Amino acid sequence: MGGIFGMCICNDRRWPETYRVMGLQGVEMIVLGFNTPSVNAQKGAEGSQQRIFHHKLSVQAGAYQNSTWVVAVAKAGVEDGHALFGASLIVNPDGEIVAESATEEDEVIVAACDLDACLFGKETIFDFKRHRRIEHYGRITARGGRRTAKGDVSGKPEF
Repeated sequence: MGGIFGMCICNDRRWPETYRVMGLQGVEMIVLGFNTPSVNAQKGAEGSQQRIFHHKLSVQAGAYQNSTWVVAVAKAGVEDGHALFGASLIVNPDGEIVAESATEEDEVIVAACDLDACLFGKETIFDFKRHRRIEHYGRITARGGRRTAKGDVSGKPEF
């Protein structure tokens, strides 16, 4: 059908770079497979509702900011004694959820995904060639994590 597809897995969905690298290649649909426990072993009080909120936020932002469809397919049920939260989604290029699963059980979701719906965003606000200011991205590309100023023991960020 001539579409441009990209793929990522699990935690990749939480990083804006995942979507932007594919967005810069003109991707029209990103397919994502993931399995996320309902309970965060490192932050048990978080709860599945908050975990699902963050999942949706990441996927919707990635879709909108790159004017692409995202089909996020979850593993559901119980694996190795851990419940998985499911939350499969299909998100349109405007960042809107057009289909989503409703339970933590196996489900099938379907939506008509017109790849031409990506064009408006890619030709206007997310026309990267016209709008990106890569000369200001040195801090993004030069480091992998937070750094402080030399000799700064206060932990304040370097600006």
